[in-house]
This record gives sequence, C-alpha cells and structure tokens, in this order.
Amino acid sequence: MEIGESSESPEGKKKSKSKTPRKPKDSVLKQKSPAEFFADNKNIAGFDNPGKCLYTTVRELVENALDSAESISKLPIVEITIEEIVRSKFNSMIGLAEHERVDEELYDDFESAKAREKRLAKEARIQEIQAKNANLGKKVKEPVASKAMRGRGETSYYRVTCKDNGKGMPHDDIPNMFGRVLSGTKYGLKQTRGKFGLGAKMALIWSKMSTGLPIEITSSMKGQNYTSFCRLDIDIHRNIPHIHVHEKQDKKERWHGAEIQIVIEGNWTTYRSKILHYMRQMAVITPYAEFLFRFLSDAPDKNVTVKFARRTDIMPPVPLETKYHPSAVDLLLIKRLIAETSKQNLLQFLQHEFVNISKSHAERLIGEMGPDFSHKMLVKSLTSQQIVRIHQLFRQAKFDDPSGDCLSPAGEYNLRLGIIKELHPDMVATYSGSGFATCSVLKYLKATPFLSKLESVLVEKMLSNWNSYKINQVQDKIGVFVSIVSTKIPFKGTGKEYIGDDISEIAAAVKTSIQQCCTQLKSKILKRIQAREQQERKRNLSKYIPNVTGAIYDVLKEMSHLHASKRKRYANEDAEVLNKVSNHIITRETLGEKLAQHVEQVDYEMALEYATQSGVNEEPRENIYIQTLEGESKFVDFQSPVFVFRLFQ
Repeated sequence: MEIGESSESPEGKKKSKSKTPRKPKDSVLKQKSPAEFFADNKNIAGFDNPGKCLYTTVRELVENALDSAESISKLPIVEITIEEIVRSKFNSMIGLAEHERVDEELYDDFESAKAREKRLAKEARIQEIQAKNANLGKKVKEPVASKAMRGRGETSYYRVTCKDNGKGMPHDDIPNMFGRVLSGTKYGLKQTRGKFGLGAKMALIWSKMSTGLPIEITSSMKGQNYTSFCRLDIDIHRNIPHIHVHEKQDKKERWHGAEIQIVIEGNWTTYRSKILHYMRQMAVITPYAEFLFRFLSDAPDKNVTVKFARRTDIMPPVPLETKYHPSAVDLLLIKRLIAETSKQNLLQFLQHEFVNISKSHAERLIGEMGPDFSHKMLVKSLTSQQIVRIHQLFRQAKFDDPSGDCLSPAGEYNLRLGIIKELHPDMVATYSGSGFATCSVLKYLKATPFLSKLESVLVEKMLSNWNSYKINQVQDKIGVFVSIVSTKIPFKGTGKEYIGDDISEIAAAVKTSIQQCCTQLKSKILKRIQAREQQERKRNLSKYIPNVTGAIYDVLKEMSHLHASKRKRYANEDAEVLNKVSNHIITRETLGEKLAQHVEQVDYEMALEYATQSGVNEEPRENIYIQTLEGESKFVDFQSPVFVFRLFQ
C-alpha cells in the first residue's frame, strides 16, 4: 500500500469522489404535436390562469356563435350559461368518493394557532382604528373582508354552455373541428373573428388538463332531419380526437345551430366584471344580435341573468372570400398557389389567382420577367429560380391597393346604435375610414369609459392635446370604440386580445378616424357651449328685469306729474308715453312684460344669426330606428356607412 493512500481518511475519499464531473447525457431529438405545444404554452392563446381561462372560453364560444349565424345572414341569438360546480358535486360527476383529511398540517391552507392569533389581533386593531375614526367624524373605509385560507387544491369548476342559431356543423366534421388543433374552416382569405384554428380546441385542452372531462357538442343544420351529438376529448400527444359518442339523434324541434358544453376549472369571482364587460362590448358592436347571459350557483344571491336585446335587424353583408394581393405574398405561398391552381399557363395563373392583375397587366409582368418566361409556359413547370424572379417582381412592381369590397365592416349606423343602446352617452361622434377602421368617440355623463390596448396607446400618443377639441380631460369622461376589419388582422398573440401600434397603416387609419370623431365632437361641444352661454345671458337679463322695470317706471311716473308747460319740451311720442303712464295704460306690470318680450326677441335673433352663419338647422330632431319586422316581408336594403334605407316591395 502506498503511503499517500494510507494517509487519506474515508471522508476524504468520499469528497474527492463527489467532485468527479458527471458525463452529460446525449440529447435526444423529440417532437411535439400542435396540441401538445399549445398545452405546454397555453398562455399564448389566452389561457394564463383559471380566471383567464374561463373568460377566454366564453369569448371564443361567443365569437364562434356569431360567425356561424352571420355566415348564413341569420340574426344571431346567443345564449351563454356558466354553472358553478362545487367540489363535492364535481367529485360525484367523476365518481370520486369524498375523503376527510387525516393530517391537517399537510395541507397548504393549514393555519397554526399562532398564525390565527396574529390574524385575529390584526383584525381587532383595524376595527379599533375604524371605531376611533367614526367617533371623530372621519370618513371610515369599508372593512376589507379577510381572505379565506384557500389552498392550491381548493379549485372551482364551471360548466360553460353556449347555444346559437347559426349554420351548424356537418356530422362527419365535428370530431376534427373540436379534437384536432390547427384544423378549421376559417383559414381562407376571408374576414372572420377566428383565425388560428384554436378557440374551442384550447378550451377542450384546458378541460382535459384541469378536469379530465370531455366536451359535448349538439348540432343541427338546415334541411337535416336529425341532430348530431358528439362527446369527445383530445389525444394531446397525437393531436387527434378521442371520440366517446358520435351519433345521429331524432330531431325534436325545428332548430339549427350548435350547442357546446364543457366543464373547466375557473375563477368567476375575479373575472366576473371582465366577462360581463365583454358581453356588453359585444352588444355594442353587434346591436343586431340578441345575447342572454346567465350565471347559476347553488347560492341564489350569486346568480346573474343579463339580457342584451336586439336593437335593429340590419346586419352587415356576409364577407366574401378574396384572393391574395401580389405585393403581400411570399415564396412559400406562391409555391403553394402553383401546386393548388387549376390553371394551365402562367398568364392564366397570374390573372386568376391574384387580385388587381388584369390580362394586360399580367402580359406586361411576364414581359418584364425576362426571356425565360412566356405567356403559355406551363405554370407547374416553373423552376425555383423562376419562382424567386416572380416574387422579386411582385415586391418591386406597382399594384393598385385592395378594394376592400370583400370586407363587411360594422358601419357607423350599427356602431352608433349599439353605443346609444347600451351606454346612453351624452354625445356620440362616428367616422368610417376607407378599408381599415370604423371609429366612435363618445362623451359620457354617468358611465365608465373603456379602451382597448391599441386605442389607449393611440389616444395617449396621438391625441395628447384634448383641449384643442374643447374636451376637459379632468372632468369629461371619454370612451373610444374602434372596429377594425381585415382578412388578416395582426393580433399580438393567438389570444387575439389586442393589436399593437407598430403597423403604420392601421395606426394612421385609426388616428385619422379618432381625430375626425373628435372634430365632430368639438362642433357639438361648441354648440352646447353657445347654447349654455345664451341661456346664461338670458338668465342674467331676466334677473334684472324687475329692478329695471321699477326704476324706469318710477322715472316715467315722476315725469308724468310735471306741469303741462314743461311737458311741451318732449316730442310727441314721449308725451304720448307720459300720458299713458298718467292714465294707467302703462303700468309697472305691462312694462315688465314688454322688457321680457324684448329679451326673448333679442335672444331668438342672436340664435337665428348663429344658426345661419354655421349652416346648421337648429330645429328639434328625433332619432328614428327601423323596428324589427313582424312576420315575413319582402324588402331591399340600400346601405351607407351612416344610414340604411329600406324599400318594401
């Protein structure tokens, strides 16, 4: 044995052994399905926490319902119900027996005797301070209820049900529409509320993660003599639907649409106001829709029922699917269009697969591409280099802007009507821009304004000088609504919660719209200021009429008692007035009436002069809205951004 080895202790050997570097494991290539990716990163789809998950689920189901009804030009009727499920009821639903706690200290909500003593002492001190403040006449704040000890295991469950009168879904497509992420019917170049093929699928993924319960879908389409029923969940690792039940049932009522029911973990307490706020926003932007919202609980005092009635039967036209603009395509998209096109030659391909390329324009483009291109060359024979040349020319050539005919904006009529219906503002101004935004700025009397993140940024950055529009930022409450329609809205995330202000075209359009609305609002405010000043002037003059009347009458009465020789110094008209005073034809009362009439006449003449100069008819106007038709009538609607003219046949 060597001397050096014999001198080491067992601890030294153990320590030196622990310092030996570990050999890293070889990394293994793994793959994730789309469903697995979004399950691991659910926050990017708006599913950050249980409360947000409940809100996003409601939002996705409502917007899908609206899209479905609008696609067949049916006035939407959407019923949304949130039913609270206590833990005992949830356990019975999944067949889990109740279990009493054995070791209390094991749980996260355990409160020791010392912690409880400190909490009670703190509450007692707060109550003592409030009692002293009350005795001194000081304002006493409402006592904050002590937070109940709620552990991580104490969750709340909710059954969310959404029913609509829309198009419904084909029987065979239902499993893939709900159980396969990134599959859907909204991937075409068309204006829709949904874009990413997520929506209800993310709600199903969250349901599988939080409750393990499947989703239930009932659907019926026009002309079908059956109702489709499907109960399914999703195989997250393979991104395929796991079907429990998929059957056709007898159709018991003349109904078409879809009813979706899902049980998820959520938090109604913290997101109650946001969910109701969202429903109100939807009622504003879609006054032609009818919404019925219900929250049901075992505690009757927590129940909520809100109905947002339909205010008009005028719907925007159904948006149309369009083709791609040549300046907005990339190499990958051009290759896909070439693979999918039914056209044979390059000329037909350019003319029919893109907007704003006529036959003559396509011929000029082909001539500019170079000698390797011809009108009749087979489009599917293009090489990668030739496709790059087409893409480069598309980026450099000049094309007309998209027409926007495929879009279906809400319009000033519906936006104004929805705002008046739900918010009852003091003033409303609306403006419709070309191709991007419909905007409304409203001045509140007794309401709280709300802005989206895009609007708040634009208002803060671009309209800092509100005083130039006669708006007092301290006293006046201002609300801004912006409705943006496009075939591809640049949302900042798949949650579709907000649009950034980094898209210069959209930012410029929204800024112009808001400025136009503020200009209109300024005109209305100036008229109101003018009317208020007019009323104030009239009130001041009227206030002094009794004193002026008394003073003038006393002077006239004194003059009427003068000797006849002294009266000759006055003109005939003045002498006649004095005679009337002497004969009691002019009295204090009649003089007051004449002065009051004079004030009214001057006030009217000044108002008329103002109306003439401003070119505004000040006659009282009455808002008229088209009522919902009873029964069926044939009519044609002529729509403009501001009004709708209905011609009955």
